[in-house]
Amino acid sequence: MSCYTQAAVEWAMKVQDVILRALSGELSWIQVADILGLSARTVRRLRWRYEHHGYAGLLDRRRRIPSPRRVPVQELQRILRLYRERYAGFNVRHFCQIARREHGLTFSYTLVKMALQGAGLVAKRRPRGRHRRRREPRPCYGELVHLDGSRHAWLALVPGVMQTMLVIVDDATKQVLYAQLVEGGESTAAIMTALREVLTTFGLPGALYTDRAGWAVSTPTSGSAPDRTKLTQVGRALVRLGIEHILGFSPQARGRSERANGTLQGRLVNELRVAGIRTPAAANRYLRERFIPDFNATFGRTPADPTSAFVPVGAHDLDQILCHEEERVVARDNTVHLDGVVLQIDKQRGRRTCAGLRVLVRRHLSGQHSIWWGPRCLGRFTVHGQPVREKAA
Repeated sequence: MSCYTQAAVEWAMKVQDVILRALSGELSWIQVADILGLSARTVRRLRWRYEHHGYAGLLDRRRRIPSPRRVPVQELQRILRLYRERYAGFNVRHFCQIARREHGLTFSYTLVKMALQGAGLVAKRRPRGRHRRRREPRPCYGELVHLDGSRHAWLALVPGVMQTMLVIVDDATKQVLYAQLVEGGESTAAIMTALREVLTTFGLPGALYTDRAGWAVSTPTSGSAPDRTKLTQVGRALVRLGIEHILGFSPQARGRSERANGTLQGRLVNELRVAGIRTPAAANRYLRERFIPDFNATFGRTPADPTSAFVPVGAHDLDQILCHEEERVVARDNTVHLDGVVLQIDKQRGRRTCAGLRVLVRRHLSGQHSIWWGPRCLGRFTVHGQPVREKAA
């Protein structure tokens, strides 16, 4: 009997005692099933085995012969040790992907999940509740893209510091087109910088899906309906580029971007911690070079229609569109003001003065300014308002 575990021996002794009491008439077979917590059919099988093989027939023979496919205990201990010492906090699927790539793990996701859950290192997932009807993704790549910001403690090695990440996701393929940590939160300049990189790299999408942030839509009062007739700077740029702007009114409606943010928060934070990254610049470099390619390879999918809906930028001058633009009237001294910066217009050929002209003053993403009267540029200026002279040919 030494080849059986102590628990198997104790269980067989308990079953033998109860069966003997039933055979002597002390217990009924229904009572035997209740005491052992077994079905009546299982009790009949145990009775037959005891009558034909005695006590030995009650021992669970499956506990004596190990499965030839059983994972060695040393390998399971290695998996648990690796998770505890280096990858604590990773979800199971993310841990499996990293362990296969970095440590040569060959075991299945299910086995690793059961081992981690059995050791109490990972909690079992609760069943999902009911949710609204799922919207089918757009068929074409570039037909619709989602833009959202997520404020989170992205740098785990710098506790207490919150950073904002801007993420742009394609609806058809679920691929991340842009993801960067930005300074100053979801500012208009940060949004335009993100859009410029996507437009330059991929082209013009058919539509942009966003929430009702201040840069996206003008809201007269808190909680009121957005005023679609009064465009924000980003709204004006989207109209000039011919990109439809779709507003989402709840996190559930923005499921694609919210899901991407949740996955980023669950994976990127742990990867940055393991990589020892402490600065936003290093995090953005890691995103571009390592994380986004791996993310798209893992979660990207093939669109229903292989045709790309991105349109080349073509003749659009992004410098003159993705900027802060205000209308001003030129003062008598040939100056205009924008956010406290005084811009002095030089004398123009063919005009004695520019006073009284309605002009457009633009502050570009570089920080420089320019003044436009129709198609004519009346001057370019530095961040502090100093004129930029054209170099002679």
